[in-house]
Amino acid sequence: MEPVHVRRRQMLAATVLGAAALHSARSNSALGQSSPSSSFDSLRRIKAGDLEVAYAEAGPTSGVPVLLLHGWPYDIHTYVDVAPRLSAAGYRVIVPYLRGYGATRFLSDSTPRNGQQAALAADALALMEVLRLERPIVAGCDWGARTACILAALWPERCRALVSVSGYLIGSQELNRAPLPPQAELQWWYQYYFVTERGEAGYRKYTNEFARLIWQVASPKWQFSDVTFQRSAEALENPDHVAVAIHNYRWRLGLAPGEARFDDLEQRLASFPAIATPTITLEGDANGAPHPDPATYAPRFTGRYQHRLIAGGVGHNLPQEAPDAFAQAVMDVAAS
Repeated sequence: MEPVHVRRRQMLAATVLGAAALHSARSNSALGQSSPSSSFDSLRRIKAGDLEVAYAEAGPTSGVPVLLLHGWPYDIHTYVDVAPRLSAAGYRVIVPYLRGYGATRFLSDSTPRNGQQAALAADALALMEVLRLERPIVAGCDWGARTACILAALWPERCRALVSVSGYLIGSQELNRAPLPPQAELQWWYQYYFVTERGEAGYRKYTNEFARLIWQVASPKWQFSDVTFQRSAEALENPDHVAVAIHNYRWRLGLAPGEARFDDLEQRLASFPAIATPTITLEGDANGAPHPDPATYAPRFTGRYQHRLIAGGVGHNLPQEAPDAFAQAVMDVAAS
């Protein structure tokens, strides 16, 4: 069974395996939630850069490393059903809580609770160095996809391959100053809410309710259970979560300063560097969150590249809604 739309350019992919994965993804999407037995049984902690990072690990330490990065307002359970699939195939899987999520903590009270894209990328790079991850496959969704794209764009020698949900997500403050058509602006309502003091107070007071609304809007056909939601919502109780999330969206619009130490990185990112790393991009056919048209970002990928549209009512949180399809993309891009 083939995906609704597949764009190929010089990608050596396992067609039969990919087709089987998409068939399974549709079955998972119909179920609408992760298996109740799925869990990350224990977390590890390690100091890396500005953080003590809490992360889950699965698979043999000798396996090809895979770094899986989650987004907002989700957590490591985005990959709770992806990790066992990859570890069973022999990959070493690392799934960290981002700054401001779960058990990850800042090492110093004086470190700005900064959510700008370069800060998140620096966190991931520091974790790769401390764990001695040699050329991992970097993969992500939402904020995590942006970070994975940045790693592949700026440090291609450090990345074996890339899997990115919703494609090329590197941004710039200058680009974000340009107004969008009204219907597109409407999709970003929460970004404008967050730039106000009322919005910050509202998010702090109603964090869980806000996250549940985003889940529902971003994945309108995903019938997740209360247990599945609450398992991830616990990660938003991190004492720095609200500050990091609010700063992320204010920084995007140029309404909050970044840190000077990241200025050079942001200048490089503002040029929208091409990504030559072997890449597979994914999109769900029912993504209710703002996302670019694949045709607009395909030219940014100058190496071996493939885009897959995952059918079956799959929304924004694609790795959790269609774990077979996401895991298969990681395995296919690694084999290219």
